[in-house]
Amino acid sequence: MMLVALGSLLLSAPSGADPGGYAALVKRVSPSVVTILVEETPVGAGQRAALTARARDFDSMQSTIQRLLSGITADRSREEGATASLGSGFVVRADGMIVTNRHVILGARKVHVHLPDGRDVTADIVGADAFTDIALLRVHAGNLPALRLGSSEDVSVGDAVIAIGNPFGLGQSVSAGIVSARARALEDDPYINFLQTDAAINRGNSGGPLLSTTGTVVGVTSVIFSPSGGSVGLGFAIPAETVTAVIKQLEAHGRVERGYLGISAQELTPEVATALHVKVPGHAVITALDPQGPAAQSLAIGDVLLTINLTPATFKTLSTITTRLVPDSLATLRIARDGKEQSLAIKVARLPDPPDEGSVAGGQDSWVAALGLGVADTTVDIRNAIKANSEAGGLIVTQLRPAGAGALAGLKVGDLITHVGTKPLIAIADLVAVHAPTHQAPLLLRVVREGSPAFVAVTGDAELSRPNVPH
Repeated sequence: MMLVALGSLLLSAPSGADPGGYAALVKRVSPSVVTILVEETPVGAGQRAALTARARDFDSMQSTIQRLLSGITADRSREEGATASLGSGFVVRADGMIVTNRHVILGARKVHVHLPDGRDVTADIVGADAFTDIALLRVHAGNLPALRLGSSEDVSVGDAVIAIGNPFGLGQSVSAGIVSARARALEDDPYINFLQTDAAINRGNSGGPLLSTTGTVVGVTSVIFSPSGGSVGLGFAIPAETVTAVIKQLEAHGRVERGYLGISAQELTPEVATALHVKVPGHAVITALDPQGPAAQSLAIGDVLLTINLTPATFKTLSTITTRLVPDSLATLRIARDGKEQSLAIKVARLPDPPDEGSVAGGQDSWVAALGLGVADTTVDIRNAIKANSEAGGLIVTQLRPAGAGALAGLKVGDLITHVGTKPLIAIADLVAVHAPTHQAPLLLRVVREGSPAFVAVTGDAELSRPNVPH
C-alpha cells in the first residue's frame, strides 16, 4: 500500500464554521451518517466479462460517471465475484429513512446498516432509481438523528464543504474541501448536474453526505475521477434537490416515473438540414425509433424535431425534454418531413428501467484448452450489455492465458464468439472440441466487439492474427 502525504490547505473560516476547524459541525452531524453493508447475489462469469468489456469504454471523466450510473462501479471486488460490498448513507428522517447510492445496494441479497451508536440493523429497500443512482432504505431502529436535505443552490464555487463516509471500510471518516465547480452536466445525461468537490472521496464514501458548513446536505457523494483508484481531488456529488425529488417518488411509488417517446436523434447540421430541405439547422433529426415505443407509428427516420410541447427541440436538450414528460400524457410534436412542417400528438410512455445487473449473470465459464481461453454462455441482457443486440447467441470470452492462441490473436475478455468457421456456435462443447490452430491449419472465428463483427483467423501467430480483430 502506498501512503501519500497531503499538503495542508489554508482557508479562511467560512460563516458558521468554528475558526479552529470543523469539530463542532462534525460532532453534530456525524451521528446521522451510517455504513451500508451488502450481502450480494453471486456474480456469474458472463456478467464479469460483460462488465470488463464495458469498462474498456470508460476512460474519461464523463464516461466514468456514466459507468457509475449504469451500475458498473469502480469497486473491483464486485467484478471479481465478491459476495459483499460496503458503502455509506445518511438518515433523512427520524423514523428510519436512509439515503444511499443505488450502486451501493445493487444486486443485494440482504442490506445491513451499521449505526454510529454501534447497532447493526437490517434494512428494507424502499426503492432505487437507476438514472440518478439514488436508493432509499428503511430501518426500524427507533428515533434516529436526521440530516436536513437542502439545495446545491445554497453553496457557490469556493465555498467550504465536508464529506463524511466510510472509505475503504476503515470506519467513519471526515474530509474537508471546497466546491470546485457546479453543474457538471454530461452531454448524454439529462438527469444530474453534479457538484464537483476536492474534498477527499474514496471507495466506501459512496452514498454519504456532502454538507455545507451549516450542516445542511447539499449533495450525495457518488463517484470520483481517479487514474489510481484513490482520491485525487476530483469528486462528484448528486445535488440535494435532485435527491429530494427522487426520494419523494421512491417512497410513494418505489420508482421514479419519467416520460419516454422511443426516439434516437443526432444534431441537425447545416449540411444535413440542406439535404432534408429544412431551412433552420440546430434542431434534432431522428435516426432510430424503438419498434415498441409510442412514436414508432407516428414518426419516421429522417423527421426533424422542431418543438415538443412548444419547447424548441435540439439534440442537446432532447433527452431532458422527453424524460420530463409525464407518462400517459399527450405530447405535441412539431416536425419537418419532406420539407413540410406538421404537428403530431403522441401519448407519452414510461421510460423503461435499464436491465438489472443481476439479470445478466449468466453461468460459470469453461476452459478451451486449444485456444487458451475461458468462455461462458450468454443471455439477451449480456449481449445487450456488450452491444451485440442483434446476435441470437454466442459465447463470451471470460479469461485469457497471456501466451494462448486466443490472446495472440488479439481476443479480449468480453468479446462475443458467434461462429466457428461459418457455423453458428450453439453450445460450449462446440468450441471446447476445436483443434489447436496452427499457421497451416488456422481456426476461423467470427467475433463481435463493441457491436462490430469480424472474422478472425486464429493461428497462434500474433503477427498474422492480431490485425483481424475488430476494434
